[in-house]
Amino acid sequence: MIVLKEKSIHLDHQGIHQIPDEVFARRDTELLSLYDNALEALPDALWDLRALRVLHLGKNRLTCIGEDIRNLQALEMLDLGHNFLTSLPQSLGSLQRLSSFLYLGHNKLTSLPDSIGLLEKLAYLNAGDNRISSLPDSICNLKSLIELRMNNNGIQTLSGAIGELKLLQELHLENNQLQDLPDEVGNLGQLRKLRLRGNRLSALPESVGHLTRLDTLDLRNNELVYLPDSLYNLKHLRHLDLRGNQLTRISDRLLELSSLEKLDLRWNHLDALPGGMENMGKRGCLVYI
Repeated sequence: MIVLKEKSIHLDHQGIHQIPDEVFARRDTELLSLYDNALEALPDALWDLRALRVLHLGKNRLTCIGEDIRNLQALEMLDLGHNFLTSLPQSLGSLQRLSSFLYLGHNKLTSLPDSIGLLEKLAYLNAGDNRISSLPDSICNLKSLIELRMNNNGIQTLSGAIGELKLLQELHLENNQLQDLPDEVGNLGQLRKLRLRGNRLSALPESVGHLTRLDTLDLRNNELVYLPDSLYNLKHLRHLDLRGNQLTRISDRLLELSSLEKLDLRWNHLDALPGGMENMGKRGCLVYI
């Protein structure tokens, strides 16, 4: 059943294999939602709906997106998640009004096109749960980006270009193959959440101490053997997860993290605990050892 509203069409959860022809008769449609269907391909007529501002194609069976997506110049929000996409067209970068979000998660992508750097108004990018091994350097041009989710990929290295994302508040890189972080990560002065669990990090750069707005730092299941002294400069840190590393010692400066609400040190190899740990519990911090 097609649900028609003013300038919007909703065809979610219908099990359809093709888009009904009447959808293309409404050229003034601004929102088209085809979420959770059985679409394997998209007709050329879709790219003629040039008034579209929001397009939901998530949770279908799409294997490719054609270059003609460039025609949808009014798009502000695009959902291509939960499909079977192995690549993306370079013309994706032509959609320079994309601003709200671009969701590419849960596909089979091995890379992002260089043209993604042309999306200078984009605030939210999710390409998690793919097979991506590296980010293009052009990512540094996403000057409006607030949240970047690249979790559950195969990313082995992170370019220093990441430090150009001056407005970034959340960086999700859980469950990748990172062995180190570039010093430039310390340039992310607006960062609130940094999630790095499930990588191969053995050390953190001293520049992490420049992330003075950070409130959540997730380092669970890495290979850390020590923490940089600069970490204890993060006075706004509320959640620190260090489970499952190779730490043998924690500095007494840990108590300087006066905003901590939760600290998890389990599954390390600590020879001793920092002095005054009992005071952290008294001030309301949940401590797991």
